[in-house]
Amino acid sequence: MDQGGCIETTRPTTHENPTFIQDDVVHYCVTNMPGAVGRTSTYALANVTRPYVLALANKGWQGAMREDAALAKGLNIADGKICFQGVAEAFDLPCFSTKALISHPSAELAHSESKSPVVL
Repeated sequence: MDQGGCIETTRPTTHENPTFIQDDVVHYCVTNMPGAVGRTSTYALANVTRPYVLALANKGWQGAMREDAALAKGLNIADGKICFQGVAEAFDLPCFSTKALISHPSAELAHSESKSPVVL
């Protein structure tokens, strides 16, 4: 279970008392489960994040986000502008379009086509 839970009926549990039933559903919500298997969770996280790291390294942040809508959904702030509604609401600030921020060429660092691609 992550901070804040992911389902309305979750609440943190422990290894000593890992489950509870609410609304006829068995919940297992032991916090920080990756910490219990550090090596395995590190490999798993590295394997699932590697494609994103390579895309960001080889295409620049805007190019990678233009090509991958899932990656673009992770953008919270760019060029000092908030583009995630929850963050904007939390600070009572305006929210800008992610699409506009990732398509604005002046915000992207110069990306030379002559660079060798990053390969991990």
